[in-house]
Amino acid sequence: MTAESSPLTIAQLAELAGVSTATVSKVVNGRSEVSSETRAAVEELIRRHGYRRQRRRSTPTALVELVFHALEGDYPVEITKGVARVARAHELTVAISDLSREHTAPGAWLEGVMRRRPSGVIAVFSGLTETQHELLARREVPLVLLDPADPPRSIPSVSAGNWNGGLTATRHLMELGHRRIAIITGPDSALSSRARLDGYRTALDMAGVPVDPELVGRGDFLIEGGLAAASRLLRLPDRPTAIFATNDGQAIGVYHAARELGLRIPDDLSVVGFDDLPSIRWAIPPLTTIRQPLPEMAAAATSMLLTLAQGDELPQSRVELATELVVRESTAPPASPSP
Repeated sequence: MTAESSPLTIAQLAELAGVSTATVSKVVNGRSEVSSETRAAVEELIRRHGYRRQRRRSTPTALVELVFHALEGDYPVEITKGVARVARAHELTVAISDLSREHTAPGAWLEGVMRRRPSGVIAVFSGLTETQHELLARREVPLVLLDPADPPRSIPSVSAGNWNGGLTATRHLMELGHRRIAIITGPDSALSSRARLDGYRTALDMAGVPVDPELVGRGDFLIEGGLAAASRLLRLPDRPTAIFATNDGQAIGVYHAARELGLRIPDDLSVVGFDDLPSIRWAIPPLTTIRQPLPEMAAAATSMLLTLAQGDELPQSRVELATELVVRESTAPPASPSP
C-alpha cells in the first residue's frame, strides 16, 4: 500500500467517498450489504490513504440526547413528546440539553455527551458548531438534525414543508380577496424562514400580484419581533389588509400591534401564523395558522437515529413532512376589496 497521506478514520473516509460512516464500517468489517461499486470506491480510498482504526467506542447507553438551541415556549415541549414516544417504545431514556446555557463553557456540553455515551444525538433547529459535528462523527455517535437552520448535506435531517406552507397561507388570504398581504419573516439564517418567504412570493407571482418590498417585515421568530415588524407595517400610508406571520409567536406580536392601533382582527386585519402550537388556542380570536407536525417530525428523527445507531443505512437522509392549513377566526375577506 502506498498511502498518499496519513491514515484516515472512518468518518474521513465516509466524507471522501460521499457515503455514511455506517457504509464504510461495513466495508472495513467485511459485511456484505454494500453495493460492489461503493465497496470498490471505499477500498480504493483505503488503499491510497490507509485506514486508522480508532479506539473502540464504549458501548452506548440506552439514551437519546436531545439538544435545543433554547428551551422556550411550546415548541420544545411538542418536539420532546415525539422523541419520547419512540424512545419509550424502545426502552430508551431521553436526556435534554439547552445550548443557550453553554455560552460560558463551549466544550461543556460535548464533554457531557461523551460521558453519557448516548446511542445518538438529535439537534433541534441549530446550535451545534462544525467542530462539534466532526467530533461526534469521529466518535461514531450518530447525529440527526431536526427542523435545521441550514443542514449540511452529510447529516441526516427532518423538516416540514415550509415552502408549501408559505404558499398555502398566502393563497388562503388571496382567496378571501386580499391583495395587500404583508409577511413577517424569521431570521435570514434559518432555512425554514427563507422557504416560507419563497412560498409567499410564489403565491403572489402565480396570481400576478407584484411583491411589494415595503410589505416584507423582518422578524426573528419571537413575539417582540412580530410586534415591532407589525407596528411598522400597520403604520404604512397604504397599510396591508392581511399579514402572514411566519410563526405563531410573531402572529401574537401582530395581535398586540393591531390592538395598540385600534384595529380589529379579522374585521380590519386578517392574520395567519405558522406552527399551530397548543397555546395558540387561547388567542382571541383563535388564530388561523399552518400546522407544522412537530411531534411527528420528532418521532421520524428518532426512528432515523435508531436506524443509524444499529449500523444500518437510512432509506433517505432527508425527510420532509407535510404542513396543513388550519382555518379559525383570524381571517376574513377585507373590509373593502383591494383594487
